[in-house]
Amino acid sequence: MEVLVIGAGLAGVTSAWYLAQAGCKVTVVDRQPGPGLETSFANGGQISVSHPEPWANPSAPATVLRWLGRKDAPLLFRFRADAAQWRWAASFLRECLPGRTARNTTAIANLASYSRRELRALRTATGLEYEAGEGGILHLFESSREFAHVPAKLKVLENLGIRGCILDPDQTIALEPALTTLRPRLAGALHGMDDETGNAHLFCKALTEKAQAAGVRFLFNTSVQAFDMIRGRINGVRVLDSDHRAGVLRADAFVVAAGSYSPQLLQALGEKLPIYPVKGYSITVPIVDMERAPQLSLTDEARRVVCSRLGKHLRVAGTAELNGYNLSPDPARSAAIVAWLEDHLPGVADVAQAEHWCGLRPATPSNVPLIGHTRIDNLFLNTGHGTLGWTLACGSGHAIADIITGRVPEPAFPFRGLISAFS
Repeated sequence: MEVLVIGAGLAGVTSAWYLAQAGCKVTVVDRQPGPGLETSFANGGQISVSHPEPWANPSAPATVLRWLGRKDAPLLFRFRADAAQWRWAASFLRECLPGRTARNTTAIANLASYSRRELRALRTATGLEYEAGEGGILHLFESSREFAHVPAKLKVLENLGIRGCILDPDQTIALEPALTTLRPRLAGALHGMDDETGNAHLFCKALTEKAQAAGVRFLFNTSVQAFDMIRGRINGVRVLDSDHRAGVLRADAFVVAAGSYSPQLLQALGEKLPIYPVKGYSITVPIVDMERAPQLSLTDEARRVVCSRLGKHLRVAGTAELNGYNLSPDPARSAAIVAWLEDHLPGVADVAQAEHWCGLRPATPSNVPLIGHTRIDNLFLNTGHGTLGWTLACGSGHAIADIITGRVPEPAFPFRGLISAFS
């Protein structure tokens, strides 16, 4: 079987790898000059199995209202005359209902745990190097009121098969001495013991090289222009390369793994995907004091900021901004991330040399990605991963390969077009 994958980010590259492993002849198309150069380029670096609860949860509406008017708010709606944005927001509110949140949390947790196992197996089999860390994630709480809810959160995680440990301030500092200056205002932490970290861009590059060696063809600097349809099936994809040369790529099956741009690609086919771009920001900063730099990844639960050590750098990321496909950076939001780093880890990194980045996360209202069939029988989706693209990458890639080759994916998850064991 010949398969064409559109997109060479985390979702696209992992899809290509597992399809090739299943015996398919695979071609990957991406408009960028290399893999992982858009949403996957400079994310927070966390493989956060311990954070399956979606943004859409019962506490979200009140939290969003409290943040209204703040330019540095962790979640910022920039309301536009955009019907897609308003539809997405309405769906988001519906997903905040307790029953929906519980169902979505279970789905995400099942796929995340499976994906973590697949990532570890892939790393063992291939020897991939991507600045990986396996110490877990420390979820930090500076509010005693918020920390009081942690035992209930841990019980939910344990019921989902995810390991965690509650730490008081002294235990937190003992585990991560880099937080010593934070001790006076630290209420405690939750240690996600199954979590990992890694440089997603390096992973994409390294896995692309492995996939190429396994026979996968990558066509970079190539943009998709249109789909050719014959009798209700896709017969080919019209593309344009960087020299403006047109061509048609044929295949038996097609996978759209184009992140936030997936809805635009499929609109002409009548496929309406509930995905909206959510802009996230990050800084990558050289470490100047290796002894005082954190070894574990950190998540500030109140501010929605994450910090991961990637080799000799710290990656600090956060904020979510709904502002359409606008990729213009907002200095106030980047400044909030810099301020967090200087406040929580003073003197550890050289913020004057910070590399600033922002990118669009493809978010569904539920945070549950779209994986599986479409109405067109040879068109498949692996998109809509929101803030969890790195966490869910390998599991999603393996699952879509199983679906295309006629196998039932392992995790209990609402795969599109399948009768799933998920309940």
